[in-house]
Amino acid sequence: MDMWESEDFTNLNGYQPDRVICLKFPAYYTRHDNKIVWLIHQHRQVYDLWTDENARDPSARAMRRKIIRKDTLYLSEANTLRTESRTVSRRLKEFNGIDAEPLYHPPPRPESYYTLPPQPYIFCPSRLEDLKRQDLLIRAMRHTRSRVFALIAGEGGARERLARLIEDLGVSDRVRLLGRIPDDDMPSYYACSLGVFFGPRDEDYGYVTLEAMLSAKPVITCTDSGGPLEFVRDGQTGLVVEPEPQAVAAAIERLVDSRSLAVDLGHAGRERYRQLGISWDRVVAQLLS
Repeated sequence: MDMWESEDFTNLNGYQPDRVICLKFPAYYTRHDNKIVWLIHQHRQVYDLWTDENARDPSARAMRRKIIRKDTLYLSEANTLRTESRTVSRRLKEFNGIDAEPLYHPPPRPESYYTLPPQPYIFCPSRLEDLKRQDLLIRAMRHTRSRVFALIAGEGGARERLARLIEDLGVSDRVRLLGRIPDDDMPSYYACSLGVFFGPRDEDYGYVTLEAMLSAKPVITCTDSGGPLEFVRDGQTGLVVEPEPQAVAAAIERLVDSRSLAVDLGHAGRERYRQLGISWDRVVAQLLS
């Protein structure tokens, strides 16, 4: 924080940039007469992820007050302020009292995604972390009656815990932890899936949702998942359920029972992506206008 606050990008190594575009905490503390902020995320640990345990620590409380005060100051002084999603905008308004419009961007290599007839598996790609809630899908598989599988891709700190959960629930014949999938292989896993589960807690944005839409696959997400809810319309482009294993299982069963529903929801999702006009050309034009 102190380093970025001391930076003056008006003169940068002998160059005079006409503008500076800042994305993340605490880079937006830097100084420039034409500072643009496209806020990807703040330091969530002092905002929505603040805990009672943190609150018992006087030094943590002091740091929280400092970050919120400085965030409010330096974000307010930006010539242009946009966010990556309505979820980030909502937090910014709630904690800092600042209004900002979202500006959506595409996932990496959007042209690589395609669709094929659905196979009997739910795909769930993401970092294996508590906030991503892969455990919801694992627990849901215990309640599904149909012969359907869950393929969970990614690495992360929760891998061992999730592996134990799979064994403890006796669903190892229906749930696989695939580990990291090469980027070139990822589109094929989306393309052949029956649907995609992405039910994180209050996600900032989430490429998984957009990648599923580009693959014409319905997304199962949760009522408190944040970013995905900006794209997934329940019963239109996917299914939105309570963050409970039984509710997730019921959504999976709906897709299994009606492949035509899964296909229709997926194609509607791809059309919604197209209608939103998400592109880097639009992002750059908005930030430089």
